[in-house]
Amino acid sequence: MAVQPYDGSIAMLPVAQLYARDVPDLLTPEGTDLLQVLWCPFDHPIMPRTALFWRSAATITDILSRPPEPPAMQFDSYLPEPCLLHPEQITEYPDHLELSTELQEQLRQWSVPQAAEEDMDPQTYYDCVLSSAPGWKVGGWPAWDSTDPTPRPCPECGTGMEVLLTIATFEEGDDEGRSWSPYENPAAEPSSPLDHFAPGRPTAVQIGSGYRQQLYICPAAPQHPHITLMT
Repeated sequence: MAVQPYDGSIAMLPVAQLYARDVPDLLTPEGTDLLQVLWCPFDHPIMPRTALFWRSAATITDILSRPPEPPAMQFDSYLPEPCLLHPEQITEYPDHLELSTELQEQLRQWSVPQAAEEDMDPQTYYDCVLSSAPGWKVGGWPAWDSTDPTPRPCPECGTGMEVLLTIATFEEGDDEGRSWSPYENPAAEPSSPLDHFAPGRPTAVQIGSGYRQQLYICPAAPQHPHITLMT
């Protein structure tokens, strides 16, 4: 989409606001209990550039009733629809690509009966139903649909980085059994691909052609520069 030239500053868009009290596993720097995630309304080069702000909620007194919107955006799908969070803690497991060949074969054999009931390949069954939950999430394991796992060292200290936040186009995956359906809306019907304002896309955000943006932080020092991947 062509964007008219603009001379001036561009407001970043608020994407997520997370309190440590609501997300027990949220890794925050000392003295902070609030994470604010913002992004640029333009591609850099294939997805929005993100900025993280770690803050103390007690120090925030001047609260805007409505965040500023930029004068121009590259895509409408970069403007999130306002949503309330209903945190739900789950257990998930690594993508099969992060497991040894021996363990992959064990899981394949173990999944044969369950996969047959769902008319799925055993490996697909593990990835879609058991390993990594779809949708927006804090922490957890990344899914590797469009690329293979690669080392993700901290650019400042070299420590292996961990997933902070996954920003997903869809809340649903390929799980026909709906094993990842949220508790507060278990009967929601799957939404059509790229269907705005549907239960499967409450934020109306779209990453690429329907992918995810993953934000990684350094577990040794969350304030170190983060990195992003599109998967």
